[in-house]
Amino acid sequence: MHTVMVGTSGVTASDVLAVARAGARVELSGEAVAALAAAREIVEALAAKPEPVYGVSTGFGALATRHISPELRARLQRNIVRSHAAGMGPRVEREVVRALMFLRLKTVCSGRTGVRPEVARTMADVLNAGITPVVHEYGSLGCSGDLAPLSHCALTLMGEGEAEGPDGTVRPAGELLAEHGIAPVELREKEGLALLNGTDGMLGMLVMALADLDTLYKSADITAALTMEALLGTDRVLAPELHAIRPHPGQAASAANMAAVLKGSGLTGHHQDDAPRVQDAYSVRCAPQVAGAGRDTMAHAGLVAERELAAAVDNPVVLPDGRVESNGNFHGAPVAYVLDFLAVAVADLGSIAERRTDRLLDKNRSHGLPPFLADDAGVDSGLMIAQYTQAALVSELKRLAVPASADSIPSSAMQEDHVSMGWSAARKLRTAVDNLTRVIAVELYAATRAIELREGLAPAPASRAVIDAVRAAGVEGPGPDRYLAPDLAAADAFVRAGHLVAAAETVTGPLR
Repeated sequence: MHTVMVGTSGVTASDVLAVARAGARVELSGEAVAALAAAREIVEALAAKPEPVYGVSTGFGALATRHISPELRARLQRNIVRSHAAGMGPRVEREVVRALMFLRLKTVCSGRTGVRPEVARTMADVLNAGITPVVHEYGSLGCSGDLAPLSHCALTLMGEGEAEGPDGTVRPAGELLAEHGIAPVELREKEGLALLNGTDGMLGMLVMALADLDTLYKSADITAALTMEALLGTDRVLAPELHAIRPHPGQAASAANMAAVLKGSGLTGHHQDDAPRVQDAYSVRCAPQVAGAGRDTMAHAGLVAERELAAAVDNPVVLPDGRVESNGNFHGAPVAYVLDFLAVAVADLGSIAERRTDRLLDKNRSHGLPPFLADDAGVDSGLMIAQYTQAALVSELKRLAVPASADSIPSSAMQEDHVSMGWSAARKLRTAVDNLTRVIAVELYAATRAIELREGLAPAPASRAVIDAVRAAGVEGPGPDRYLAPDLAAADAFVRAGHLVAAAETVTGPLR
């Protein structure tokens, strides 16, 4: 099994994906253990002094003015975890919880939190045992970080609350720890606070969304190319010299992908034959510009994620010179903004795909295709309602594009008076990515059927490879009306698993 080594300088996106989705093992480097021990010595020295230090010998948030005596500090750290584990609603996905646990461990191992090495080792042990704390949908305002979700994870480290075992059964966390020989941690000064202050949940969801969108944007380029073929459009608009004069890198990449898919097509360029067109509709002609803008948005979001993956997010933090200082680095604004920005791009990509699908089904705009791609229009409805479903998904995408980060509800008696709502931005982006997959699947279903209805004209070799692969996956081709939901589900699974991209790449080579 792949092992991810956690040091003091952060982790990579591939590390997060390996742990969250592939169940990779986690180990602490010697450098990390040494940094943990050194920072802990500083915290313990401060704890022994009479002067109050936030998070070490004081209360938290609006209660930070109270100095806590030494005999109450262990209780203080337990209590912050118990009281902050106040989430409600459905459970969030296992991969999200594993990502946020791993990212919290990443920050702990930076040597900036003052947590003991044994606490970090326990965090790694829980991940390696496949124990997943029960974390709920609601409870994070994205400041101070993802407090409630992280608290539910910290509760498991203490042997309290509920968690899911490696067999998928939810049980008391203490039982699961005991079965795997893991001793619950007894939290000391600052440790409870250090386990809760971070942007780890929203960051983990950002990393996973970027990975999913990398595949989906390639998928959208492929389906746009298939639709261009089915509509007998011109691929001259994909010429690299046209995109060079507006040098957005995402646009150039998208156009190059579409051109690669269409290479050798016998369908493109026929738009002057029977129904003269000066140029294709925006949804076809401007596909690289729209998808390219989304790609550039992803690049910016990836840069933000890269910086955050290298960060040590906690409050207070232990500095190299021995100072322990309060700060506002836990605020989720940098991550929240790009999560919302991605949701806007996702909505627009879904919207343009739906417009292309509708064009394929409209006999007045499809340039010779049968109404709704039906076998016997009037007797058969064809893909009429598949487009309804796609339209419903796009309408939902537009609602999900409303930014969460523009909102703020003050909390903690106005001490935390401006919050990021980054967790909410991440949750709605996950739904948007899920729905975008379905939108692309509907366009794939319509475009492949439409190409097969163009008798006497040969599609591009890459298009042929896609059609053959999608048919082999159980998505049926043209014919009389049938129960449509299973076909759409199979198309969705085909796109979701990356098979659409893989099929095209057997001819094109790696797409950009």
